[in-house]
Amino acid sequence: MPTNSLHPETLVLHSGSYRSDPTTNSVAVPIYQTTSYQFSSTENASNLFGFKELGNIYTRIMNPTNAVLEERVAALEGGVAALAVSSGQSASMLAIQNLCRAGDNVVASTDLYGGTWNLLANTLKNLGIEVKFADPKDPENFRQLTDEKTRAYYAETLPNPKLKVFPIEEVANIGKEFSIPLIVDNTAAPITCKPIKHGAAIVVHSLTKYIGGHGTSIGGIIIDSGLFDWVHEPKRQPLLNEPDPSYWGISFGKAVPEILGLPIAYLVRARFVLLRDTGAAISPTNAFQIIQGLETLPLRFRVHQENAQRVADFLSERSEVSEVIYPGLFQNPRDRKRNRKYLETGNGPMVGFELKGGKQAGQKFIDNLQMVYHVANVGDVRTLAIHPASTTHSQLSAIDQEKTGVTPGYVRLCIGLEHIDDILADLTQALEKT
Repeated sequence: MPTNSLHPETLVLHSGSYRSDPTTNSVAVPIYQTTSYQFSSTENASNLFGFKELGNIYTRIMNPTNAVLEERVAALEGGVAALAVSSGQSASMLAIQNLCRAGDNVVASTDLYGGTWNLLANTLKNLGIEVKFADPKDPENFRQLTDEKTRAYYAETLPNPKLKVFPIEEVANIGKEFSIPLIVDNTAAPITCKPIKHGAAIVVHSLTKYIGGHGTSIGGIIIDSGLFDWVHEPKRQPLLNEPDPSYWGISFGKAVPEILGLPIAYLVRARFVLLRDTGAAISPTNAFQIIQGLETLPLRFRVHQENAQRVADFLSERSEVSEVIYPGLFQNPRDRKRNRKYLETGNGPMVGFELKGGKQAGQKFIDNLQMVYHVANVGDVRTLAIHPASTTHSQLSAIDQEKTGVTPGYVRLCIGLEHIDDILADLTQALEKT
C-alpha cells in the first residue's frame, strides 16, 4: 500500500520495509546489538563500500534497528530517506556541516531554542562557519542577509520559546531562487506541521522529545525531502558538487542518483562522510526505545495539544499573568494567518506565559510546583516547566534573550498527558503562592 495514502496513526506502525524479522518472524523490531556485519563475498563488500549496493557495513554508519526508525520517520514527514544520529543537537550540526565548510555561512531565524542559538552563534563560528540571524516576521530578511557564500537557511517550525510559527513556504521560495535549501527543525510540531509539503528541503528532529516521548532516550534525525536540486547551481553547493576526497573524488550530487537511482545525495553524504567520521551514532537500544514512542505519537500528541489549549485558556484568566504566549491566542493577523497555514491539527503542546512579578516571580512559581516537573527537556509524557532566563537561555546576552523571546518573567510549560484537572490544580496552587 502506498505510504502517501496512509494516515499518521498507520504510518508510524506500518511504513518502511520492515514487516517482521526474517530469522524469527518477530513482529516487534529487534534490537540488533552488534558492531559489524558479515559480508556475503568480497564483491558484496566492495559494492557496499562503493555505493553500488545499500546495506549494513558497521553500526557507526548504519544498523537494522536504526533503519526501521529512519524509514518510519521519513514516511511520517513525507521524505525519501532519513539518518538517525545521537541527539537533536548532532542532527542540527551535521545537517549544516553537510553543506558548509570554513568560510561559508548560514542565515538562521532569530526564533530558536537557546542551545541551538549557541551552537550556531558560537560553536560553528569557531569552526569558521558564520551564522547570520534574520527576524522571520518578514521573510525578506533572509534575502537581505544572503550572499554568495550562503549555503543554507535554518529555522524551527514552532520555535521554543517564542512559539510563533515560522513562514516555511515564504522563506523556502526565497531560497530556491538562490539554490539555497531550507533546513527546518520540526521537533515541536510532529504530526501538526509538514515542512516538506511547504518547501523545506531538509527536516531535523530531536527524537528525544515528542517522537520518543517518554524522557528515556536521546536521539536525533535528519530527513531528506528528495526534492531539492543540488546540482542546479554547482557553485552554490560545492560540497555536493566538487570531487570529494573521501570517496575517490566522486561528486555526491551527481554520482549518488546515477549509481543508486534515488534522489538521496544529501543524505548519503551525511551518512558516509560526516556520520562515519564524527561517530555521532545513535545506539540500537535508544533507536528501539524511540520506535516504541513513535508508535503512539499521533495519539499522544492529540492529548498534548488538547491539554495545552486548556492550560492556555486557564492562564489567560489569571490575574498573576500579564501575557500568555500560545499560538492559539495570538491576535496579530500575520501570526494567525501562519497558524492556519502551517499548523494543521492543533496549536502545539507548549505554553509560555509572563508573570507580572518578573524574574523573581518566575523562579518562585517553578519552586512552588508540586506535580509538574522542573526539568530541562520538552516532549515528555509528563508536564514540565522551566524558567528559561535562568536556565536554557542563560548563556545568551540580554539582547539575544529578547530576540529569542525570553524575558525575565517568562515561564515555559510543556503540557503532558496527566488529567487536565490535575494539571490545572497544580498550576493554580503554584500561582497562588507566587
